[in-house]
Amino acid sequence: MTQSTTCPEGYEVSVEDARIDAARVHRWLSTDTYWALGRSREKRDAAMAGSLNFGMYDGTSGEQVAYARVVTDRATFAWLCDVYVSPGVRGKGLGVALVGAVCAHLERFGLRRTLLATGDAHGVYEKVGFTSLAAPEHWMVRDHQERVAAGG
Repeated sequence: MTQSTTCPEGYEVSVEDARIDAARVHRWLSTDTYWALGRSREKRDAAMAGSLNFGMYDGTSGEQVAYARVVTDRATFAWLCDVYVSPGVRGKGLGVALVGAVCAHLERFGLRRTLLATGDAHGVYEKVGFTSLAAPEHWMVRDHQERVAAGG
């Protein structure tokens, strides 16, 4: 599926895994994000293999300019993560367009909810309908980072 209706002119979004530039995505995420800094290529490839991957591309050159990943059971739940827009094209609305295209694609599954976590892009996600948790006290997390850092 390629969706270009929500994209700024000259860009398109695709869910075709063959189009994803995995080396570029790995470089972006492992060197230029706070959430995946230093993550290994092996971990990145495993995460991509188990997810729906969305690429945004320059319509003229075909160059990948943005990426998003969704972990989902395709029935009740999805987690939107690893949303990244290349620094050279930021400020053109591509992040909002990419997340909008992801949400439009997920509509077909009739999900109950899609979650995400962000430290700095609340405004991007609010533009496509994301809100803060209504009852955060109902949610819990099991953080594996301490165990991983300790070598476990």
